[in-house]
Amino acid sequence: MSRLSIAQRLAAMFALAALLVFALVGVVLHQVLRDQIVRYQHAELSTKLRSVAHSVALCDSPERWRKVQDKVENLTTSERNTRFWAWSDSANFRIGADHVLPVRAAAARDFGMGTLEQPGMSSPYRTLEQVVPAYGQRPAVRLWIGIDSQPYVAALRSFALAFVALALVGTALVALLGHWIARVGLRPLQRLSSQARTLSPSNLSQRLRIEQLPPELGHLSGAFNGALDRLEAAYTRLDAFNADVAHELRTPLANLMGQTQVALSRPREAAQLEEVLQSNLEELERMRGIVNDMLFLSRADQGDIALDRACVPLAAEVAKTGEFLEYLLEEAGMRLRIDGAVDAWIDSALFRRAMTNLLHNAVQHGAPGSEIVVELGPGIVAGGARVAVRNRGQTVAAEHLGRMFDRFYRADAAREHRGERHHGLGLSIVKAIAVLHGGAVFADSGDGVTTVGFSLAEPAALRA
Repeated sequence: MSRLSIAQRLAAMFALAALLVFALVGVVLHQVLRDQIVRYQHAELSTKLRSVAHSVALCDSPERWRKVQDKVENLTTSERNTRFWAWSDSANFRIGADHVLPVRAAAARDFGMGTLEQPGMSSPYRTLEQVVPAYGQRPAVRLWIGIDSQPYVAALRSFALAFVALALVGTALVALLGHWIARVGLRPLQRLSSQARTLSPSNLSQRLRIEQLPPELGHLSGAFNGALDRLEAAYTRLDAFNADVAHELRTPLANLMGQTQVALSRPREAAQLEEVLQSNLEELERMRGIVNDMLFLSRADQGDIALDRACVPLAAEVAKTGEFLEYLLEEAGMRLRIDGAVDAWIDSALFRRAMTNLLHNAVQHGAPGSEIVVELGPGIVAGGARVAVRNRGQTVAAEHLGRMFDRFYRADAAREHRGERHHGLGLSIVKAIAVLHGGAVFADSGDGVTTVGFSLAEPAALRA
Protein backbone atom coordinates (compact mmCIF):
# COMPACT_ATOMS: atom_id res chain seq x y z
CA MET A 1 0.00 0.00 0.00
CA SER A 2 1.54 3.25 -1.15
CA ARG A 3 1.83 6.06 1.36
CA LEU A 4 0.09 9.37 0.83
CA SER A 5 2.20 12.30 -0.27
CA ILE A 6 2.37 15.46 1.84
CA ALA A 7 0.14 17.26 -0.68
CA GLN A 8 -2.44 14.48 -0.44
CA ARG A 9 -2.28 14.49 3.35
CA LEU A 10 -2.74 18.27 3.47
CA ALA A 11 -5.63 18.06 0.99
CA ALA A 12 -7.30 15.39 3.12
CA MET A 13 -6.84 17.47 6.27
CA PHE A 14 -8.20 20.57 4.53
CA ALA A 15 -11.23 18.57 3.37
CA LEU A 16 -11.83 17.18 6.85
CA ALA A 17 -11.56 20.64 8.38
CA ALA A 18 -13.94 22.06 5.78
CA LEU A 19 -16.43 19.25 6.37
CA LEU A 20 -16.39 19.88 10.13
CA VAL A 21 -16.89 23.62 9.59
CA PHE A 22 -19.74 23.04 7.14
CA ALA A 23 -21.37 20.59 9.55
CA LEU A 24 -21.14 23.04 12.44
CA VAL A 25 -22.49 25.91 10.37
CA GLY A 26 -25.28 23.70 9.02
CA VAL A 27 -26.42 22.60 12.48
CA VAL A 28 -26.43 26.18 13.76
CA LEU A 29 -28.31 27.51 10.72
CA HIS A 30 -30.84 24.67 10.94
CA GLN A 31 -31.54 25.47 14.59
CA VAL A 32 -31.82 29.19 13.87
CA LEU A 33 -34.23 28.54 10.99
CA ARG A 34 -36.34 26.15 13.11
CA ASP A 35 -36.57 28.69 15.93
CA GLN A 36 -37.67 31.37 13.48
CA ILE A 37 -40.36 29.06 12.09
CA VAL A 38 -41.62 28.23 15.59
CA ARG A 39 -41.69 31.90 16.46
CA TYR A 40 -43.66 32.64 13.28
CA GLN A 41 -46.12 29.80 13.99
CA HIS A 42 -46.65 31.00 17.54
CA ALA A 43 -47.28 34.59 16.44
CA GLU A 44 -49.83 33.52 13.81
CA LEU A 45 -51.65 31.14 16.17
CA SER A 46 -51.73 33.62 19.05
CA THR A 47 -53.32 36.34 16.93
CA LYS A 48 -56.10 34.13 15.61
CA LEU A 49 -56.70 32.42 18.96
CA ARG A 50 -57.14 35.75 20.78
CA SER A 51 -59.63 36.88 18.13
CA VAL A 52 -61.76 33.72 18.41
CA ALA A 53 -61.48 33.63 22.21
CA HIS A 54 -62.80 37.19 22.35
CA SER A 55 -65.83 36.18 20.27
CA VAL A 56 -66.44 33.13 22.44
CA ALA A 57 -66.19 35.24 25.59
CA LEU A 58 -69.05 37.46 24.32
CA CYS A 59 -71.17 34.46 23.37
CA ASP A 60 -73.84 33.68 26.01
CA SER A 61 -76.39 31.61 24.05
CA PRO A 62 -76.60 28.96 21.33
CA GLU A 63 -77.86 31.59 18.89
CA ARG A 64 -74.74 33.70 19.27
CA TRP A 65 -72.58 30.56 19.13
CA ARG A 66 -73.49 30.34 15.43
CA LYS A 67 -71.72 33.70 14.92
CA VAL A 68 -68.70 32.21 16.52
CA GLN A 69 -68.88 29.29 14.13
CA ASP A 70 -69.11 31.72 11.17
CA LYS A 71 -66.06 33.58 12.35
CA VAL A 72 -64.15 30.37 12.79
CA GLU A 73 -65.15 29.36 9.29
CA ASN A 74 -63.86 32.67 7.92
CA LEU A 75 -60.52 32.30 9.71
CA THR A 76 -60.04 28.75 8.55
CA THR A 77 -57.98 28.74 5.34
CA SER A 78 -59.25 27.03 2.26
CA GLU A 79 -56.35 24.61 2.35
CA ARG A 80 -57.31 23.89 5.95
CA ASN A 81 -53.75 24.53 7.06
CA THR A 82 -55.23 26.29 10.08
CA ARG A 83 -58.00 24.64 12.11
CA PHE A 84 -60.05 25.44 15.22
CA TRP A 85 -61.53 23.09 17.79
CA ALA A 86 -63.88 23.94 20.65
CA TRP A 87 -65.20 21.59 23.32
CA SER A 88 -67.51 22.10 26.29
CA ASP A 89 -69.81 20.04 28.46
CA SER A 90 -72.73 21.10 26.24
CA ALA A 91 -72.89 19.68 22.72
CA ASN A 92 -74.32 23.04 21.55
CA PHE A 93 -71.02 24.77 22.20
CA ARG A 94 -68.59 22.53 20.33
CA ILE A 95 -66.64 22.91 17.05
CA GLY A 96 -65.05 19.85 15.46
CA ALA A 97 -64.39 18.08 18.82
CA ASP A 98 -66.46 15.42 20.55
CA HIS A 99 -63.91 15.02 23.29
CA VAL A 100 -60.90 16.72 24.73
CA LEU A 101 -58.13 16.69 22.10
CA PRO A 102 -55.08 14.53 22.94
CA VAL A 103 -52.54 17.36 22.60
CA ARG A 104 -49.02 16.51 23.64
CA ALA A 105 -47.30 18.89 25.99
CA ALA A 106 -45.19 21.65 24.51
CA ALA A 107 -41.42 21.78 24.66
CA ALA A 108 -39.81 24.66 26.54
CA ARG A 109 -38.43 26.26 23.38
CA ASP A 110 -41.77 26.03 21.52
CA PHE A 111 -43.44 29.02 23.27
CA GLY A 112 -46.16 26.83 24.81
CA MET A 113 -47.24 25.21 21.54
CA GLY A 114 -48.21 21.53 21.66
CA THR A 115 -48.51 18.91 18.93
CA LEU A 116 -51.60 17.08 17.77
CA GLU A 117 -51.50 13.98 15.57
CA GLN A 118 -54.37 13.66 13.09
CA PRO A 119 -55.27 10.67 10.93
CA GLY A 120 -54.04 11.01 7.35
CA MET A 121 -51.53 13.74 8.23
CA SER A 122 -47.83 13.08 7.67
CA SER A 123 -46.90 15.83 10.12
CA PRO A 124 -48.72 16.88 13.35
CA TYR A 125 -50.50 20.15 13.97
CA ARG A 126 -48.77 22.75 16.14
CA THR A 127 -51.47 23.94 18.56
CA LEU A 128 -52.27 26.61 21.12
CA GLU A 129 -54.96 26.17 23.75
CA GLN A 130 -57.10 28.59 25.78
CA VAL A 131 -60.02 28.07 28.20
CA VAL A 132 -62.82 30.64 28.01
CA PRO A 133 -64.86 30.88 31.26
CA ALA A 134 -68.64 30.23 31.26
CA TYR A 135 -70.93 33.12 30.39
CA GLY A 136 -74.78 33.10 30.37
CA GLN A 137 -76.08 29.83 28.94
CA ARG A 138 -72.62 28.97 27.68
CA PRO A 139 -70.46 26.71 29.83
CA ALA A 140 -66.70 27.00 29.94
CA VAL A 141 -65.19 26.31 26.51
CA ARG A 142 -61.73 24.92 25.66
CA LEU A 143 -60.42 26.38 22.42
CA TRP A 144 -57.63 24.94 20.29
CA ILE A 145 -56.07 26.38 17.20
CA GLY A 146 -53.76 24.25 15.09
CA ILE A 147 -51.49 24.89 12.11
CA ASP A 148 -50.28 22.19 9.79
CA SER A 149 -46.48 21.83 10.28
CA GLN A 150 -45.97 19.92 7.02
CA PRO A 151 -44.91 22.99 4.93
CA TYR A 152 -42.42 24.02 7.61
CA VAL A 153 -41.06 20.51 8.00
CA ALA A 154 -40.68 20.31 4.23
CA ALA A 155 -38.89 23.67 4.20
CA LEU A 156 -36.50 22.52 6.92
CA ARG A 157 -35.89 19.26 5.08
CA SER A 158 -35.22 21.08 1.80
CA PHE A 159 -32.86 23.43 3.56
CA ALA A 160 -31.00 20.49 5.15
CA LEU A 161 -30.70 18.62 1.87
CA ALA A 162 -29.52 21.72 0.02
CA PHE A 163 -26.98 22.48 2.71
CA VAL A 164 -25.65 18.91 2.79
CA ALA A 165 -25.23 18.98 -0.98
CA LEU A 166 -23.56 22.37 -0.78
CA ALA A 167 -21.27 21.15 2.02
CA LEU A 168 -20.20 18.08 0.02
CA VAL A 169 -19.49 20.16 -3.07
CA GLY A 170 -17.67 22.72 -0.96
CA THR A 171 -15.62 20.01 0.73
CA ALA A 172 -14.64 18.55 -2.64
CA LEU A 173 -13.61 22.00 -3.88
CA VAL A 174 -11.59 22.63 -0.71
CA ALA A 175 -9.83 19.27 -1.17
CA LEU A 176 -8.95 20.08 -4.79
CA LEU A 177 -7.84 23.60 -4.00
CA GLY A 178 -5.96 22.38 -0.94
CA HIS A 179 -4.10 19.82 -3.03
CA TRP A 180 -3.18 22.48 -5.58
CA ILE A 181 -2.10 24.93 -2.85
CA ALA A 182 -0.03 22.24 -1.13
CA ARG A 183 1.72 21.35 -4.38
CA VAL A 184 2.53 25.02 -5.02
CA GLY A 185 3.68 25.47 -1.43
CA LEU A 186 5.91 22.40 -1.57
CA ARG A 187 7.75 23.42 -4.72
CA PRO A 188 10.68 24.83 -2.67
CA LEU A 189 10.92 21.41 -1.03
CA GLN A 190 11.03 19.73 -4.45
CA ARG A 191 13.81 22.09 -5.52
CA LEU A 192 15.63 21.27 -2.28
CA SER A 193 15.27 17.55 -2.99
CA SER A 194 16.69 18.07 -6.47
CA GLN A 195 19.69 19.84 -4.97
CA ALA A 196 20.18 17.06 -2.41
CA ARG A 197 20.21 14.44 -5.18
CA THR A 198 23.19 16.20 -6.78
CA LEU A 199 25.33 15.81 -3.64
CA SER A 200 28.05 13.21 -4.07
CA PRO A 201 31.13 12.02 -2.19
CA SER A 202 33.33 13.36 -5.01
CA ASN A 203 32.43 16.94 -4.07
CA LEU A 204 32.27 17.17 -0.29
CA SER A 205 32.32 20.98 -0.29
CA GLN A 206 28.99 21.23 -2.13
CA ARG A 207 26.15 22.69 -0.04
CA LEU A 208 22.43 23.35 -0.42
CA ARG A 209 21.46 26.84 -1.57
CA ILE A 210 19.20 28.40 1.04
CA GLU A 211 18.94 31.99 -0.23
CA GLN A 212 15.52 31.61 -1.90
CA LEU A 213 14.01 29.10 0.49
CA PRO A 214 11.22 29.98 2.95
CA PRO A 215 12.36 30.41 6.57
CA GLU A 216 11.20 26.95 7.69
CA LEU A 217 13.16 25.16 4.97
CA GLY A 218 16.00 27.64 5.36
CA HIS A 219 16.50 26.55 8.97
CA LEU A 220 16.33 22.88 7.96
CA SER A 221 18.76 23.37 5.08
CA GLY A 222 21.10 25.34 7.33
CA ALA A 223 21.11 22.49 9.83
CA PHE A 224 21.68 20.00 6.99
CA ASN A 225 24.59 22.09 5.66
CA GLY A 226 26.01 22.16 9.18
CA ALA A 227 25.84 18.37 9.25
CA LEU A 228 27.61 18.27 5.88
CA ASP A 229 30.32 20.56 7.31
CA ARG A 230 30.86 18.17 10.19
CA LEU A 231 30.87 15.15 7.90
CA GLU A 232 33.38 16.81 5.60
CA ALA A 233 35.61 17.66 8.55
CA ALA A 234 35.30 14.09 9.89
CA TYR A 235 35.98 12.64 6.44
CA THR A 236 39.00 14.89 6.04
CA ARG A 237 40.32 13.85 9.45
CA LEU A 238 39.69 10.20 8.65
CA ASP A 239 41.45 10.57 5.31
CA ALA A 240 44.40 12.24 7.00
CA PHE A 241 44.37 9.57 9.68
CA ASN A 242 44.48 6.82 7.06
CA ALA A 243 47.35 8.58 5.29
CA ASP A 244 49.22 8.90 8.59
CA VAL A 245 48.66 5.25 9.40
CA ALA A 246 49.88 4.20 5.96
CA HIS A 247 52.89 6.47 6.32
CA GLU A 248 53.74 5.14 9.79
CA LEU A 249 53.43 1.51 8.76
CA ARG A 250 55.18 1.93 5.43
CA THR A 251 58.59 2.64 7.01
CA PRO A 252 58.81 -0.45 9.24
CA LEU A 253 57.37 -2.59 6.48
CA ALA A 254 59.97 -1.26 4.06
CA ASN A 255 62.68 -1.94 6.62
CA LEU A 256 61.42 -5.48 7.14
CA MET A 257 61.30 -6.17 3.41
CA GLY A 258 64.67 -4.56 2.76
CA GLN A 259 66.47 -6.40 5.54
CA THR A 260 64.84 -9.68 4.58
CA GLN A 261 65.75 -9.25 0.91
CA VAL A 262 69.35 -8.41 1.80
CA ALA A 263 69.54 -11.41 4.13
CA LEU A 264 68.26 -13.71 1.37
CA SER A 265 70.48 -12.25 -1.35
CA ARG A 266 73.28 -14.67 -0.44
CA PRO A 267 74.04 -17.39 2.11
CA ARG A 268 74.40 -16.01 5.68
CA GLU A 269 75.89 -17.24 8.88
CA ALA A 270 73.58 -18.05 11.75
CA ALA A 271 74.77 -15.02 13.71
CA GLN A 272 74.01 -12.71 10.80
CA LEU A 273 70.54 -14.16 10.39
CA GLU A 274 69.95 -13.78 14.11
CA GLU A 275 70.92 -10.11 13.86
CA VAL A 276 68.46 -9.63 11.01
CA LEU A 277 65.69 -11.33 12.93
CA GLN A 278 66.44 -9.18 15.97
CA SER A 279 66.17 -6.04 13.87
CA ASN A 280 62.95 -7.28 12.30
CA LEU A 281 61.54 -7.99 15.75
CA GLU A 282 62.14 -4.39 16.76
CA GLU A 283 60.26 -3.17 13.73
CA LEU A 284 57.43 -5.61 14.46
CA GLU A 285 57.31 -4.35 18.05
CA ARG A 286 57.00 -0.82 16.72
CA MET A 287 54.16 -1.85 14.39
CA ARG A 288 52.40 -3.64 17.22
CA GLY A 289 52.64 -0.50 19.35
CA ILE A 290 51.05 1.59 16.61
CA VAL A 291 48.25 -0.93 16.09
CA ASN A 292 47.57 -1.23 19.83
CA ASP A 293 47.41 2.55 20.24
CA MET A 294 45.06 2.83 17.25
CA LEU A 295 42.81 0.13 18.67
CA PHE A 296 42.72 1.90 22.03
CA LEU A 297 41.78 5.22 20.42
CA SER A 298 39.13 3.54 18.29
CA ARG A 299 37.57 1.86 21.37
CA ALA A 300 37.71 5.15 23.27
CA ASP A 301 35.93 6.97 20.42
CA GLN A 302 33.20 4.32 20.44
CA GLY A 303 32.85 4.43 24.23
CA ASP A 304 33.81 0.76 24.37
CA ILE A 305 36.16 1.17 27.36
CA ALA A 306 34.62 0.48 30.76
CA LEU A 307 36.02 2.56 33.60
CA ASP A 308 36.80 0.98 36.95
CA ARG A 309 36.81 4.18 38.95
CA ALA A 310 37.83 4.63 42.54
CA CYS A 311 38.68 7.65 44.65
CA VAL A 312 42.45 7.56 45.14
CA PRO A 313 45.22 10.06 45.96
CA LEU A 314 46.71 11.15 42.64
CA ALA A 315 50.11 11.86 44.15
CA ALA A 316 50.55 8.15 44.92
CA GLU A 317 49.57 7.19 41.38
CA VAL A 318 52.02 9.72 39.91
CA ALA A 319 54.75 8.44 42.22
CA LYS A 320 54.18 4.87 41.03
CA THR A 321 54.38 6.02 37.42
CA GLY A 322 57.59 7.87 38.21
CA GLU A 323 59.09 4.70 39.69
CA PHE A 324 58.15 2.86 36.49
CA LEU A 325 60.01 5.48 34.42
CA GLU A 326 62.92 5.78 36.84
CA TYR A 327 65.40 4.25 34.41
CA LEU A 328 64.30 6.64 31.65
CA LEU A 329 64.61 9.64 33.96
CA GLU A 330 68.05 8.59 35.12
CA GLU A 331 69.21 8.06 31.56
CA ALA A 332 68.12 11.63 30.71
CA GLY A 333 69.58 13.00 33.94
CA MET A 334 66.21 14.42 34.91
CA ARG A 335 64.34 14.54 38.22
CA LEU A 336 60.65 14.22 39.03
CA ARG A 337 58.93 16.43 41.60
CA ILE A 338 55.30 16.23 42.68
CA ASP A 339 53.63 19.43 43.91
CA GLY A 340 50.22 19.35 45.56
CA ALA A 341 47.91 16.56 46.55
CA VAL A 342 44.34 15.81 45.58
CA ASP A 343 42.03 12.82 45.55
CA ALA A 344 40.02 12.01 42.45
CA TRP A 345 37.75 9.32 41.01
CA ILE A 346 39.87 7.64 38.36
CA ASP A 347 40.56 4.37 36.60
CA SER A 348 44.07 3.82 37.96
CA ALA A 349 45.30 1.82 34.97
CA LEU A 350 44.19 4.45 32.47
CA PHE A 351 45.44 7.29 34.65
CA ARG A 352 48.91 5.71 34.87
CA ARG A 353 48.93 5.21 31.11
CA ALA A 354 48.14 8.89 30.59
CA MET A 355 50.82 9.90 33.11
CA THR A 356 53.34 7.60 31.43
CA ASN A 357 52.72 9.28 28.09
CA LEU A 358 52.94 12.77 29.60
CA LEU A 359 56.14 12.01 31.51
CA HIS A 360 57.66 10.27 28.52
CA ASN A 361 56.80 13.32 26.41
CA ALA A 362 58.40 15.58 29.03
CA VAL A 363 61.56 13.43 29.09
CA GLN A 364 61.77 13.47 25.30
CA HIS A 365 61.47 17.23 24.98
CA GLY A 366 62.87 18.42 28.32
CA ALA A 367 66.35 19.81 28.75
CA PRO A 368 68.88 17.22 30.04
CA GLY A 369 69.45 17.55 33.75
CA SER A 370 66.30 19.61 34.26
CA GLU A 371 63.42 18.90 36.60
CA ILE A 372 59.98 17.67 35.63
CA VAL A 373 57.26 19.00 37.90
CA VAL A 374 53.85 17.37 38.21
CA GLU A 375 51.34 19.82 39.69
CA LEU A 376 48.20 18.35 41.26
CA GLY A 377 45.24 20.43 42.34
CA PRO A 378 41.45 20.68 42.37
CA GLY A 379 39.69 21.21 39.08
CA ILE A 380 37.33 23.99 38.10
CA VAL A 381 34.31 21.72 38.67
CA ALA A 382 33.67 20.66 42.26
CA GLY A 383 35.02 17.17 42.90
CA GLY A 384 37.32 17.31 39.86
CA ALA A 385 41.10 17.46 39.61
CA ARG A 386 43.78 19.05 37.48
CA VAL A 387 47.05 17.36 36.50
CA ALA A 388 49.80 19.40 34.83
CA VAL A 389 53.30 18.24 33.79
CA ARG A 390 55.83 21.03 33.43
CA ASN A 391 59.28 20.69 31.89
CA ARG A 392 61.98 23.11 30.82
CA GLY A 393 63.22 22.94 27.26
CA GLN A 394 62.58 24.44 23.87
CA THR A 395 59.50 26.66 23.67
CA VAL A 396 56.72 25.18 21.57
CA ALA A 397 55.35 27.58 18.95
CA ALA A 398 51.76 28.70 19.45
CA GLU A 399 50.61 27.17 16.15
CA HIS A 400 51.62 23.75 17.40
CA LEU A 401 50.03 23.92 20.86
CA GLY A 402 46.50 23.51 19.53
CA ARG A 403 47.45 20.41 17.54
CA MET A 404 49.66 18.63 20.02
CA PHE A 405 46.86 16.20 20.88
CA ASP A 406 46.00 15.39 17.24
CA ARG A 407 46.75 11.86 16.14
CA PHE A 408 50.15 11.36 14.44
CA TYR A 409 50.93 15.04 14.88
CA ARG A 410 54.56 15.97 15.41
CA ALA A 411 55.58 19.61 15.52
CA ASP A 412 58.85 19.29 13.62
CA ALA A 413 61.98 17.24 13.41
CA ALA A 414 63.63 19.39 16.04
CA ARG A 415 61.09 18.16 18.58
CA GLU A 416 62.26 14.60 18.12
CA HIS A 417 64.48 13.69 20.99
CA ARG A 418 67.86 12.14 20.66
CA GLY A 419 67.03 10.39 17.42
CA GLU A 420 64.28 8.35 19.08
CA ARG A 421 61.33 7.84 16.81
CA HIS A 422 57.77 8.16 18.08
CA HIS A 423 54.55 7.83 16.13
CA GLY A 424 52.61 10.77 17.55
CA LEU A 425 49.83 8.93 19.36
CA GLY A 426 50.95 9.41 22.98
CA LEU A 427 49.21 12.73 23.63
CA SER A 428 46.18 11.58 21.62
CA ILE A 429 45.79 8.75 24.11
CA VAL A 430 46.09 11.26 26.98
CA LYS A 431 43.25 13.24 25.44
CA ALA A 432 41.11 10.12 25.00
CA ILE A 433 41.65 9.13 28.67
CA ALA A 434 40.80 12.67 29.82
CA VAL A 435 37.57 12.60 27.79
CA LEU A 436 36.67 9.20 29.25
CA HIS A 437 36.97 10.82 32.70
CA GLY A 438 34.81 13.77 31.65
CA GLY A 439 37.78 16.12 31.44
CA ALA A 440 39.82 17.96 28.81
CA VAL A 441 43.45 18.54 27.90
CA PHE A 442 45.47 21.73 27.84
CA ALA A 443 48.93 22.86 26.78
CA ASP A 444 50.96 26.02 27.28
CA SER A 445 54.51 27.02 26.47
CA GLY A 446 56.61 30.15 27.00
CA ASP A 447 60.10 31.21 28.08
CA GLY A 448 61.36 27.68 27.64
CA VAL A 449 58.78 26.14 29.97
CA THR A 450 56.12 23.83 28.54
CA THR A 451 53.09 22.67 30.52
CA VAL A 452 50.89 19.84 29.26
CA GLY A 453 48.11 18.22 31.27
CA PHE A 454 44.49 17.29 31.63
CA SER A 455 41.52 17.67 33.93
CA LEU A 456 39.28 15.06 35.56
CA ALA A 457 35.61 15.29 36.48
CA GLU A 458 33.81 13.89 39.49
CA PRO A 459 31.54 10.93 38.53
CA ALA A 460 28.32 12.79 39.41
CA ALA A 461 29.34 15.69 37.16
CA LEU A 462 30.21 13.20 34.41
CA ARG A 463 26.73 11.61 34.60
CA ALA A 464 25.12 15.08 34.48
